[in-house]
Amino acid sequence: MSRLVRLEVDGGIGTIRLDRPPMNALNIQVQEELRAAAHEATTREDVRAVVIYGGEKVFAAGADIKEMAGMGYAAMAARAVALSGAFDAVARIPKPVVAAITGWALGGGCELALTADWRVAAEDATLGQPEITLGIIPGAGGTQRLARLLGPARAKDLVMSGRRVPAPEALAMGLVDRVVPRDEVYRAALELVRPYVNGPAQALRAAKQAIDGGLDMDLASGLAWESQLFAALFATEDKAEGMAAFVEKRAPKFEGR
Repeated sequence: MSRLVRLEVDGGIGTIRLDRPPMNALNIQVQEELRAAAHEATTREDVRAVVIYGGEKVFAAGADIKEMAGMGYAAMAARAVALSGAFDAVARIPKPVVAAITGWALGGGCELALTADWRVAAEDATLGQPEITLGIIPGAGGTQRLARLLGPARAKDLVMSGRRVPAPEALAMGLVDRVVPRDEVYRAALELVRPYVNGPAQALRAAKQAIDGGLDMDLASGLAWESQLFAALFATEDKAEGMAAFVEKRAPKFEGR
């Protein structure tokens, strides 16, 4: 089988590129190749930041409904866990991640975008969770990540109505972080994460772990988690370099160690 997802690395930035024309429908092969690409981006030292990109025309228009239509409860009970796990692997990449959204980001496509730390969308992009119109609900993190990002009321609006949200409205509600012309989406995504390429990789990893992990804890537990991660960074070379550079009034040269 041809590869439908690939990791392309250039200048410290890894692009997880979906390539299943015409709509990048998310079937089982795409699901598992996303998982593999996420693991590769996580482990490769030459990848310091990540862009998720579906191409100039479409990010991902959703799950492969033809593949799902014939599945019953037993089959989907097994696949649902694997699907959620594949998307979670993307969400857990311990590096800055941005989704570059063109065209449609619907259903599973929107859920994939939600795994990123930030979202850059084209002016004519459309996002949404239309699963309710098929008699189901999002199954790859949509109900959970939307509620954490937008709050429960707005998450219920999008999930229970299934309505499609144009990019300007998505920006206003916080579903995306930046809206640019279509032909500038990928470049804008690269520019958003480029400053992190030469940053302190261990501190960036800890920052992401502290924020994402803390969302699932009460305040006292979150503060303890933060303290643990904070103290651990005092064992890194980048901490020594950063503080030496500050004292010596020069720019730090981080190595990511």
